[in-house]
Amino acid sequence: MITIDDFKNVELRIGIIIKAEAFQEADTPAYKLEIDFGGFGIRKSSAQITDHYTADELVNKQVIAVVNFAPMKIASFTSEVLVLGAEGKDGGIVLLELDKPMQNGTKIS
Repeated sequence: MITIDDFKNVELRIGIIIKAEAFQEADTPAYKLEIDFGGFGIRKSSAQITDHYTADELVNKQVIAVVNFAPMKIASFTSEVLVLGAEGKDGGIVLLELDKPMQNGTKIS
């Protein structure tokens, strides 16, 4: 089990996807994403969410991401944040979404 202090160390923020493209070099189907976190800058992510989304559907979608993990090298790409989702009934990942638009960079608490 983790403590509340452990959880407080995970920095979750809201961002909007500004670019999405197929990640051809990935072993598992994925997209390369560029996400704008407002005052926290634009960060990149690799996301295995191809089962439920096209690249075009992802652009302008607000997402929740962990922004303080160490960068992870995936093939020739460096993923800087982890976009959050849940495993759907069919096994594909479904993004966690907000029910109202929020300012990019807003911290989840």
